[in-house]
Amino acid sequence: MAAEIQTIPYRRVYVWELPVRIYHWLNALSIVVLIITGYLIGNPQAIFNANEAYQQYWFGWVRFLHFTFSYIILFNFVFRIYWGFVGNRYARWDRFVPHRWSQLRDLWETIKTDIIQTKVHGRSIIGHNMLAGVSYFVLFHIFLLQTITGFALYSSMSNSFFPRLFAWAVPLFGGDAWVRQWHHLFMWFFVVFTIVHVYLVFYHDYFEGKGTTSSIIGGWKFERDDDIKNR
Repeated sequence: MAAEIQTIPYRRVYVWELPVRIYHWLNALSIVVLIITGYLIGNPQAIFNANEAYQQYWFGWVRFLHFTFSYIILFNFVFRIYWGFVGNRYARWDRFVPHRWSQLRDLWETIKTDIIQTKVHGRSIIGHNMLAGVSYFVLFHIFLLQTITGFALYSSMSNSFFPRLFAWAVPLFGGDAWVRQWHHLFMWFFVVFTIVHVYLVFYHDYFEGKGTTSSIIGGWKFERDDDIKNR
């Protein structure tokens, strides 16, 4: 007699709204462009060649792309702040700052699962788990510092109104050299964060089977009827 196959009912949940998905991919593109162009601005010898001077304007395009995407990611971030107040429950800011005991328990459960790995499966959460939420909250503050130091460096070579608003950061950090060092250091934070972020997305997608990877494209995740939901 054939073994009976047990099926576990799943339901689709619309988690990531279109503005959140656009924000995510625009942010991802901007971070990649800014990391590459920022590295080349700090180390132009990485792709330097010995052509004639009139053939060397590639560095001007590198700077143009860096400044352009600096504004794109800034206004994208400002929009995300706004959407954190008007978006659905999965986009709200209380998902990023643990202010309830249940969220602190979720944070510890995720640390045991993802970092310490003393548990194979943590508590099932359909949106961001608290470790992801806290890491994004830290990321937002690093982004703020990156913005301040970046526009502070730009203020010394621009007469535009907006960059000049950040000129105060240069003496605060101890001069242009220190501002540049901090700006470069924050860049490596984004490099490490991106690597860890991509790894954890595929890790949770493999172990949880909720469509974590595809959800940031279509917006939908899947949850089992017997999941413990964080609503």
